[in-house]
Amino acid sequence: MTNALYDSLLGANAGKEKPFLHFADGSCLTHAAFVKVAAKLAHVLVENGLRPGDRLAMQAEKSAEALAIYAACVQAGVVFLPLNTAYTVDELTYFIENSGARLVICDERAQFALLPVVHRFGAELATLNANGSGSVTEHAQNQPDEFETVPRTQEDLAAFLYTSGTTGRSKGAMLTQANLLSNAAVLAEHWRFSENDKLLHALPIFHTHGLFVATNISLLTGGSMIFLPKFDVDAIVDLMPQATVMMGVPTFYTRLLDDPRLTPDLTRHMRLFVSGSAPLLAETHQRFERRTGHRILERYGMTETNMNTSNPYDGERRPGTVGFPLPGVELKITDPSNGQIVPNGDVGQIEVRGQNVFKGYWQMPDKTAAELRSDGFFITGDLGKLDNDGYVQIVGRNKDLIISGGYNVYPKEIELVLDEQPGVLESAIIGVPDADFGETVVGILVAEPGETLDIEAINDAAGASLARFKHPRRLIIVDELPRNTMGKVQKNLLRETYRELFMPA
Repeated sequence: MTNALYDSLLGANAGKEKPFLHFADGSCLTHAAFVKVAAKLAHVLVENGLRPGDRLAMQAEKSAEALAIYAACVQAGVVFLPLNTAYTVDELTYFIENSGARLVICDERAQFALLPVVHRFGAELATLNANGSGSVTEHAQNQPDEFETVPRTQEDLAAFLYTSGTTGRSKGAMLTQANLLSNAAVLAEHWRFSENDKLLHALPIFHTHGLFVATNISLLTGGSMIFLPKFDVDAIVDLMPQATVMMGVPTFYTRLLDDPRLTPDLTRHMRLFVSGSAPLLAETHQRFERRTGHRILERYGMTETNMNTSNPYDGERRPGTVGFPLPGVELKITDPSNGQIVPNGDVGQIEVRGQNVFKGYWQMPDKTAAELRSDGFFITGDLGKLDNDGYVQIVGRNKDLIISGGYNVYPKEIELVLDEQPGVLESAIIGVPDADFGETVVGILVAEPGETLDIEAINDAAGASLARFKHPRRLIIVDELPRNTMGKVQKNLLRETYRELFMPA
């Protein structure tokens, strides 16, 4: 038995002295050196008691060492669980408990708040800071730079990513080696990646886009990445002439369009701009082409599936669409009431099937059965339609999930926080269009009779309990929420009422 994910992403690069990670200060880390760092860290994981199939949860800032933790997990057969750096201790508690993580890695600044949580669930705690220091890397210094790779089948789990729905708790999507490797291989070919590509990487690495798309493709093809800690317009402008590809979320492109330095000359070395994780407004697509001569390639993916569709590399990249199903991915638009395929042009729920589709939700067999059909089709929860040329257009979601800046926002979670605040009778969270983030969060509040709401105090309470990307951009007070005859809040009416307030001019 081999370990196909390790062999393809890391083993094939073990002897390559070609740069893999370029840093803003001009230094770099070769593929060979990265593989050795990963091997040292794999030894650390084993010495911490991790065995194949165990889970490792990591909430750490972006760094080469943090990326190498993922590689070490692959080599040691450990299931990698990256966590958003904005999550609060309350949020992390659920992920640690639910996943059964044996080891939790965090920034030193968070260790004392997390220690009681980690110990409560019988796990160990280690640290990793943004500059690469911490107990994990200190422990790795004296470890061998070779590690006997743990054999894994392609159906073995490689990672967990937690995703949110509109009811119940966050769900741990179980991703196998085959899920990750097949998708990286398809994308590398579809987007024409080679070892000569240099990817401008300003995405987080706790998310599908920055980790399983950008990183896996670069490793698979032996290419390199300009590895930035975060998106910064000045850094992007300075380094773009060295790059060939950039992957981003709509925010990246709207911020660049606000900068006069975005010109055809700046982008002349680039062969591809990719956008995803949130809807790209057609206006942004068109403005970018007018300014640079480049047509952004928009694609569509999910935590549970990695990438499903893509606009073509060669051919028309149609604004407002996410292109065609990728090779090996079957996609159909169905009637939610009966699962039957609807005619082209009609809106229905999007279902997909392929090697990219996850194995199921961790310890949630009922949720898995409800969303993953016995024939392998996954009910995405997104509503869409096919035009007569076969392009897929996303028109909304049949759940109230909000995607803001590429992050899933679970309305009920925010509503529970708002409903607890003094004077609040009830609340409703909706997403409205936003040029930067695709959608932004808006809270609608109803006060208890005779009460006057303190908006500033409510905002402070939300800030203390929720990650920043979940904070309502605005809180609006109304007399009552619209309801249907069954008493259900009609969020579609709220979205229609308030979307105009936030539409770009």
